[in-house]
Amino acid sequence: MIPTEIRTARLDLLPLRVGHAEEMAAVLGDPALHTFIGGAPDDADALRARYRRMLAGSPEPGVSWCNWVLNLRDGERACLIGTVQATVGADGSAEIAWVVGTPWQGQGFASEAARGLVAWLAERSVRTVVAHVHPGHAASAAVARAAGLAATDVVQDGEVRWRSAPGRGQ
Repeated sequence: MIPTEIRTARLDLLPLRVGHAEEMAAVLGDPALHTFIGGAPDDADALRARYRRMLAGSPEPGVSWCNWVLNLRDGERACLIGTVQATVGADGSAEIAWVVGTPWQGQGFASEAARGLVAWLAERSVRTVVAHVHPGHAASAAVARAAGLAATDVVQDGEVRWRSAPGRGQ
């Protein structure tokens, strides 16, 4: 599966390019973004290397890595504000994730992007969408809920597995 541009009310989800690394290093540079996921922010060089690996694709046959940057359409002040990603399996399932830079949090951008991503996946016959959310991360739980996912009883690596609700066609 090859990512294509996704347009939502305020965002353009642009397929990831190595050239996004410089701007994204600033967007993702707040150490607070790593509170629930661990690690530390990458600088532009490290991000370029990571983006090259991501764009090379999954080494696992039948698995697609789909990655987008979130471009906020705001007239002359358009800028990148975060990312969404989907790991799509040959079985018709996808695991999704999102991150929005600190200055743009709390404005519904992550929910908007996640809904756009889930709709894009559904148009491509993805039947099941999964996300993993730290149990203490209420904002990410709200994003998962807004994307049509429901919490399950499954905990993996300390995170709650969220899954598309049966009958939603996702």
